[in-house]
Amino acid sequence: MLRTLLGEKPRKNEGILKEAMEAMADTLELFQRQMHVDHDPTHDFRKLYIWTQGLISSLDELEQSCFAASHFRQKVKAGSTDDMTLPEKAEYARYVYFYKDGFIRCFAILDKLGTVLNEIFELNTTNVKTHYSYFTVLRQFGYDKLHYVLANELIRIKDSYREPMSKLRKRRNMEIHYMNSEMQDDLWQLHQTLQGKVKLEDLDQHVVELRQGVDMVCETLKAAYGYINEKWHKQVLHQPKN
Repeated sequence: MLRTLLGEKPRKNEGILKEAMEAMADTLELFQRQMHVDHDPTHDFRKLYIWTQGLISSLDELEQSCFAASHFRQKVKAGSTDDMTLPEKAEYARYVYFYKDGFIRCFAILDKLGTVLNEIFELNTTNVKTHYSYFTVLRQFGYDKLHYVLANELIRIKDSYREPMSKLRKRRNMEIHYMNSEMQDDLWQLHQTLQGKVKLEDLDQHVVELRQGVDMVCETLKAAYGYINEKWHKQVLHQPKN
């Protein structure tokens, strides 16, 4: 959608994005088959089906936000907001909007996946923390010896993206829980310069980190849903309890 609005060709899914989408689509098909077999009297599979559909849409929106952030970043040439023309300030504002939207969505998707994993594998994460995150669920896998293969793979992915995800997580927390992240950067930089001009941070690096965040989310979704599909075909995965 955003590509069309920006005059670009529609996206063609490739690489890890395509693999993640296909893994979730395969799971949707498995859920449909299960609902057809037993009519899903407790609506457990219907719920998981809807959640997975939501994850597919969310991943699509995340990739679009990352693309839009990169697109508008290319239109920002000045090194300081004080040196920007009014049109360039508008482009910078659009970049900031989609950059923020992107890193917020990264963690929102992971948390939604955590809910799915907690439900399917009956991890009972709410016994540890009522309002839990994906990373809380990941820690719960440490106590579940049955699915250690998936747990180890998810931990490997998390560790391989530790640096960019740490930076994105800090910005997400600043944006949601504390003061505006750019405002804090601006205040710090105003104390560092006699001219009072606020130098922009490395926007190219920010875009790279956001892309790495998208890749991390894609790899995590691919691993999780690939494992679900494998277990389902082997008839090891049991229907979730009420």
